[in-house]
Amino acid sequence: METKDWQQEQERLEQVKSKLQARIAELAPEVAGLQDQAADIRRRFWEEVTINTATDEDFEETFHTINQQSAVLAERERVHKLLTQQWKSMRRLLPSPYFGRIDFEEDGMDLREQVYIGVSSFVDDDGLSFLIYDWRTPIASLYYDYSPGPASYVTPTGPIEGTMALKRQFQIQDGQIRTMFDASETIGDELLQHVLGQGADAQMKTIVATIQKEQNAIIRDDASRMLIVQGAAGSGKTSAALQRVAYLLYKHRQTIKADQIVLFSPNPMFASYVSTVLPELGEENMQQTTFQEYLDYWAGSALRPEDPFDQIEYVQTAHEEPGYEARLQGIAYKSSEAFLQALQRYGAWLGQEGMQFQGIRFQDREVIAAKRMRAQFYGYDRALPLYNRVVLLQEWLLGELAALERREREAAWVEEELNYLDADQYAEAFGMLHKEKELFDLAEHYASVRERITKKRREDEGDFDFAVKEEELLRRRIVKERFKPLRKIVKTFAFVDVRAIYGQLFESEDAYRTMTNESHIPPLWPEVCRQTKEKLLRSELFYEDATPYLYVKELVEGVRTNTEIRHVFVDEGQDYSMFQYEYLKKLFPRARMTVLGDFGQAIFLQATSLGAADSPLLRLYGEADTRLIRLVRSYRSTKEIVEFTRAMLPGGEEIVPFERSGAKPLLVRLAAGENRDARLLADIAALRDEGFDSIAVITKTAAESREAHEALRVHLGEALRLITKETPDFEKGVMVIPVYLAKGVEFDAVLVYEASADVYGRENERKLLYTACTRAMHRLHLYATGEWSPFVQALTADLYEEAQH
Repeated sequence: METKDWQQEQERLEQVKSKLQARIAELAPEVAGLQDQAADIRRRFWEEVTINTATDEDFEETFHTINQQSAVLAERERVHKLLTQQWKSMRRLLPSPYFGRIDFEEDGMDLREQVYIGVSSFVDDDGLSFLIYDWRTPIASLYYDYSPGPASYVTPTGPIEGTMALKRQFQIQDGQIRTMFDASETIGDELLQHVLGQGADAQMKTIVATIQKEQNAIIRDDASRMLIVQGAAGSGKTSAALQRVAYLLYKHRQTIKADQIVLFSPNPMFASYVSTVLPELGEENMQQTTFQEYLDYWAGSALRPEDPFDQIEYVQTAHEEPGYEARLQGIAYKSSEAFLQALQRYGAWLGQEGMQFQGIRFQDREVIAAKRMRAQFYGYDRALPLYNRVVLLQEWLLGELAALERREREAAWVEEELNYLDADQYAEAFGMLHKEKELFDLAEHYASVRERITKKRREDEGDFDFAVKEEELLRRRIVKERFKPLRKIVKTFAFVDVRAIYGQLFESEDAYRTMTNESHIPPLWPEVCRQTKEKLLRSELFYEDATPYLYVKELVEGVRTNTEIRHVFVDEGQDYSMFQYEYLKKLFPRARMTVLGDFGQAIFLQATSLGAADSPLLRLYGEADTRLIRLVRSYRSTKEIVEFTRAMLPGGEEIVPFERSGAKPLLVRLAAGENRDARLLADIAALRDEGFDSIAVITKTAAESREAHEALRVHLGEALRLITKETPDFEKGVMVIPVYLAKGVEFDAVLVYEASADVYGRENERKLLYTACTRAMHRLHLYATGEWSPFVQALTADLYEEAQH
């Protein structure tokens, strides 16, 4: 850059900083003052209101006074929130006000506009001139999508075409320009080199300064009902998705709030990893959960669903156990579209026969038998949907309970309980009776108006007898309290035996075919049935059964839907089954869905292909409403690590490494485990000396993680952290972690604890090893105490270095 350009840019930066500082200083007392005003109004709210309900006019005046005070308070709080957001936004801008500039000349306009782009907008004192444009504004898309030359962007009123005369990128730190260059590409490699060369952090960083053209297409897609992003490891899928959330909240700020967006994360730790991205951009975090948390909540306390991590542990470690092949067949089948369709046909069969109910018991006796419920249920019009008939049965049961409750008041057990009531209970009943007596006397006072009603009441009840009334009241209360659990059973549909309804699917092969009209079932179906029934008897569910179980539950109890959620994001989407996607579609009927994943990291058996032309996911919302975007360039790892890892995958040559060089992956083969642990400790020390703060020893299973942690912590002590599925937060440091918990996270250096053929020898373990290796940003070491994994042996020698002994 010429000195003149540098000086001009620095002078402008100083002007913008000065205006920011002045506006911050101007807003600070306003923000504090409004906060004090709102607090004062809240504190004195009732002092300003006189409650008077003596007449209708007094009541109306009181009502309007309260409304007026509430309106004043709401307005103060609204203005305070708005000014606070502006104040925080400017404070965020001050250290680095912007990162890009474009000069754009609209066709037909003899005016070249200088557009500076930052994380939020900042307008000059005239209220019209933008000193900084928010990166989400329509004109800012030019920065991400075009290089100098013809360019256009879309506005609410239509496309704007013109010419981009200049594109300039900045690195500004602490209010000073550190780097500045004019870019001929969409985003210059120089800026990316700098950003990607930094170390891993405990939280994901915002990427607004380095968004690539293909990522910008993900962020700004506003038309697709289903957006599928199939991206290579390290291609920025999750980062783009989080910026997409920020974009949606900005563009639709009048209609969409943060709590109307939900992200399904791969594990609880991931939530802490991405928790700072949206606040850095001035937005509130969306809702985050895991699919497992949803299953646990709705399955209730009566059944315990297995989690996906226990499932994968079984798949990877139980090869020699009896029934292993049957379990694998069961996982594949219960996750399929075929099983979903079979359950839909099962619902139709239940409409004609086979519903299971639980009798209602009271005082050690069955008061409403399951057989009687079944007869009542199938007595309703069979053209009605299953759920509607269950609701009719629910209403009938509540009526039956009400009649039972009235009869039960005269039972002997009620008399016994009356004798054991304490003085407080009698006093309470006496007070209630006094109120009833006052109402009785009031009715007599207006006898001229209600003479016939009063006369009839006297004929029916005689004079108000406190002793009789007291006993009646106490009997009603005793029985009502005892019947409360019975009413809860009915209101929560607990009289429907969902476990038995689901369980009868697995009684026998012939019964299953009859109930579902299914022709293609797994060869080892009898063993699948035995395993499933055994699990249900222990009040547990396999992970692959949890979603189908809830589906059957909703067939009979009605579909739970959330119409408030407008956008659903699914990260690590390849690990969800088509059954689960169908379920999410039903659960959030008004939502658009964004699915992010990499089929190369599909380590679960129920995995769904995202990018294949025949993927059923493409049909979920219909082709017209579905868009598939592929990200093939990998940014996370050095070129050497990407070339090493992509060679493990069939078709991996499609992955394009970013031109950031580093050391080749290091293969270390040792004679015994003790030698490996000693070498690991030495390598960890060397990596820390190099300045790497985030180092992961990645294992295949939780058991192997515990083994590695025990071996290494003798020397590393508290500096070594063991990551388990219960770990809530992601932190920098040295850690031992199973590969399935490392998904979606990145580290400065990765040490694959054991990459031998014994650990990663089967074909279904190829993607596990690939996933482990692709977590590394700068350094990758693999260790083996036996023959190398065949996926490593197949690599050409020029892709790695071998340790010398």
